[in-house]
Amino acid sequence: MNAPVRTQSSADSSVQSSDPARRSSAELIRAEEPVLAHNYHPLPVVVARAEGTWVEDVEGRRYLDMLAGYSALNFGHRHPALIEAAHRQLDRLTLTSRAFHNDRLAEFAEGVAALTGLDMVLPMNTGAEAVESAVKVARKWAYDVKGVPDDRATIVVAADNFHGRTTTIVSFSTDPTARTGFGPFTPGFRVVPYNDLAALEAAVDETTAAVLIEPIQGEAGVIIPDQGYLAGVRELTRRTGCLFIADEIQSGLGRTGRTLAVEHEGVLPDLVLLGKALGGGIVPVSAVVGRRDVLGVLRPGEHGSTFGGNPLAAAVGSAVVELLGTGEFQRRATELGTVLADGLTALLGRGVLGFRARGLWAGVDIDPVFGTGRGISERLMAEGVLVKDTHGSTIRLAPPLTITAEELRSALGALEKVLAHGA
Repeated sequence: MNAPVRTQSSADSSVQSSDPARRSSAELIRAEEPVLAHNYHPLPVVVARAEGTWVEDVEGRRYLDMLAGYSALNFGHRHPALIEAAHRQLDRLTLTSRAFHNDRLAEFAEGVAALTGLDMVLPMNTGAEAVESAVKVARKWAYDVKGVPDDRATIVVAADNFHGRTTTIVSFSTDPTARTGFGPFTPGFRVVPYNDLAALEAAVDETTAAVLIEPIQGEAGVIIPDQGYLAGVRELTRRTGCLFIADEIQSGLGRTGRTLAVEHEGVLPDLVLLGKALGGGIVPVSAVVGRRDVLGVLRPGEHGSTFGGNPLAAAVGSAVVELLGTGEFQRRATELGTVLADGLTALLGRGVLGFRARGLWAGVDIDPVFGTGRGISERLMAEGVLVKDTHGSTIRLAPPLTITAEELRSALGALEKVLAHGA
């Protein structure tokens, strides 16, 4: 698929001319090199504007966004309802800190609790903050409620996990890139293979505060566990008296065709971690959502965040909850997920070795003969489609849930074209 170049209107030109940078993509990329820490290796595209499922670079080239900010843009770029909510709140109040109440926070917390079927909300900002907060809550619960001796609480996690990159979180990562050079590591975690209930049960003992897993492992390549695994985790944690924490930061909020990925097995964890799409692609918003008797262990002063639960975030988050409340986006992910899976099935043996998909989320294993995941991503970029590689020759597809069937088929056609050209 060739990237269509949009002809600028006079309005577009006036916007472009007001841009203080006014530098080419190549110039902007070079300008970043000496002043930005090199913690990312982006594709060589410089996005200047976006609308819906499309982004535009500084030269006016348009690309179909098939990554959606790792699910932060589930509702597309600049969804009108979310932009309106943000503008409306910007004119009133943006921040009070939690030293005071604000008039948007109750509505946000009520909405998130109702959406997930849980009781209480701990608002934070980033996904990693939500994970860190859940670790603290689980340990506090273990000491105050379960009776684990002080400083002996353990949390069981899965190999190949991705929960963030803070010091505590990389302590239980199995990715050498995330860990090497960042020790000493935080103790108190046990790592078991993902999708292995026997190994999980062997790791749980009287010191276990919680089991923390992703219902679908995104960074690992959209790894979907066997049917019954999540239900097995729920049964095991109930039976052994520890918490089940589901990290739904990437998998949640409509991505897989359900509000939460755990709903595919009818499971309700004790704590659910939300982020990314909760901020509508506008502001960072995350939350730990859970049972009252679990989140209720926190007392004033034991945990906090200056920006967590700020009025702007709460207003946008409430608008996100309202969008999800209609069920439209969950239905779209389910219906269009069939289009995605059918298109990938047609490419099996034609450069695609295999794939895993649920809703509008897929990990696609490309035959290494055709190139690395990075190489395939760059070739798709040249065709006007943006994706992101993960390990080896695997690429991830996670378009906005607003994508049309025609746009989705066009992206799949671009992948077919790239593979048809061979290595």
